[in-house]
Amino acid sequence: MQANQTVKNYPSKLRESANYTVRTIKNICKNIGPRAPGSESEKKAQEFISDELKSCCETVTIEEFPVHPNAFLGWVRICALLMSLAAIAFNFGLGLVALALTLLAISIVIGEFVLYKQMLDPFYKKKISRNVIGIRHPSGELKRRIILSGHCDSSKEWTFTHLGGPTLLKTILISSIIGFIFAIVVSIIAIARNFIFRFGLFAPHDTLIKVLGYVFLVLIPVFIFASFFENRKLTVMGANDNLSGSLASVGVAKFMQINDIRFENTEVRILITGSEEAGLRGAKDYCKKHLQECLDVETVFCGTDTMKDLEYIAIYNRDLSGTIKHCSNACALLKKGGEIAGVDLPFKTITLGASDAAAVTQAGLYAAALAAMDPAPARYYHTRLDTADILEPKSIETGLNILIETAFLFDEQGLKESY
Repeated sequence: MQANQTVKNYPSKLRESANYTVRTIKNICKNIGPRAPGSESEKKAQEFISDELKSCCETVTIEEFPVHPNAFLGWVRICALLMSLAAIAFNFGLGLVALALTLLAISIVIGEFVLYKQMLDPFYKKKISRNVIGIRHPSGELKRRIILSGHCDSSKEWTFTHLGGPTLLKTILISSIIGFIFAIVVSIIAIARNFIFRFGLFAPHDTLIKVLGYVFLVLIPVFIFASFFENRKLTVMGANDNLSGSLASVGVAKFMQINDIRFENTEVRILITGSEEAGLRGAKDYCKKHLQECLDVETVFCGTDTMKDLEYIAIYNRDLSGTIKHCSNACALLKKGGEIAGVDLPFKTITLGASDAAAVTQAGLYAAALAAMDPAPARYYHTRLDTADILEPKSIETGLNILIETAFLFDEQGLKESY
């Protein structure tokens, strides 16, 4: 049975849950504020959400895990330094050193930002973050489990998105990529010419190498400017990214409790992760601790992030900068849930960055991601503009509707290739 066929006055009940979600987000923003990974305010938000879950879940736990918050984007300043040193080395005739520094910088970018590896964690201060887990147990034998998830931490402000929106952000990213490519090419040219001129030294009057060296030096201000990518002194409110996804997930459990809904064989689990903005650390820790439990019965993970821009609502079936593909059955489940809710959800790719669902898929579990945000990205994305004032109740209500119908569908049919 569908939720809209099971619950009397479903539209009004749905709206009540959406209103609860909006009120709770505003409450957290007003009384707790921004929530940097591993911060005291993140802890307060997690404790608050834990209390909210206690009214609709039989089991609520908070699990701690270590996090190094500044490591995830620490590569920006490190790479700016490495590339500046590469430019200087090049102008001293050390083409091989310049190439090595450039390749090291690129490997850090790919490892940390593209693949979300924890390469730099040992070099940064450790803090404690948490995951909040609420469980609505089935009335009968446990046969399957649906995990509805969002992250409650918020990001440091992205300077260029704040100053110039997606245009400036993309300009900086493209300029940096061009800088990397230039450094590799000119270093290889220098190494080849040095080999020709023997003993690793430039020819006394090698005009081409001198010109390339001057151009390389001119790029140093670009690298330095790019190092201000993140404003570490300002944590954004994150009302949409991602209190909207977190509280929509909580809202499903609240909806089920208020309307006396309990599945016979399906466990509904609410997972509010910490430190997603520090590189999916909460989701990674959850999978590490609960992998076998999730493999014991059919389990599907639905990650919800930023329920704001309804015209862009979509299932993200490719994640982690497009490098991984989520479970086709999980994505089909979510798409059918959207269809029942009256929404035709397209499939899209997270081309730069990742969602918590990526960590779940990497762990070998079934996952899909749902989001409603302009992928440009939106001007409020990771900036001080992401406040409760710009919440879109209709988008949140739509997300709730999709999640509720998806949970009902999964309870009835489990995971299938098509529905």
